[in-house]
Amino acid sequence: MKTLTLLRHAKSGWDDPVSRDFDRPLNAKGARAAETMGRHLRSLGLAFDLVVASPAVRVQETLDHFATGLGETLAPEWDRRLYLASEATLLDVVRALPDSAERVLLVGHNPGMEELALVLAGAGALREAVEAKFPTASVAVLEIGAGWDTATDGTATLAHFIRPRDVDPSLGPDFG
Repeated sequence: MKTLTLLRHAKSGWDDPVSRDFDRPLNAKGARAAETMGRHLRSLGLAFDLVVASPAVRVQETLDHFATGLGETLAPEWDRRLYLASEATLLDVVRALPDSAERVLLVGHNPGMEELALVLAGAGALREAVEAKFPTASVAVLEIGAGWDTATDGTATLAHFIRPRDVDPSLGPDFG
């Protein structure tokens, strides 16, 4: 069975005067959320054979903090197609993943990450939670029974959907 973990980048800093959206960094809350989510995934025993990520600065910084929490060094493959990618583009990336990779972490942006989770996941309470909102630094873990190239509508089981506030309430929207 293949496991696809989707990680939306953590909260970025809108007050930073960068000239391009691509260069926008994380804010302090985003850095804390990314590290918290890494620690939580470590507690669940999740590991990755392959990491594919958008090269945007906020994604790079999310992965740095996430890896610290995970307690591992991650060596992502930076894929420019993931920057603000649509669900269709993300699905193409998933279908082209190497068969040798059993556990893949895909890191990118919304709305594409949320839409990909919704397309792949079958019905259920976790899917409804994703539909409600896929906040920054949230993680969706999907189990795909066959090869990556068979990923399509409703073929995955949504095993986990974890928002930062589920792990640490201070990371919720009511806190700074």
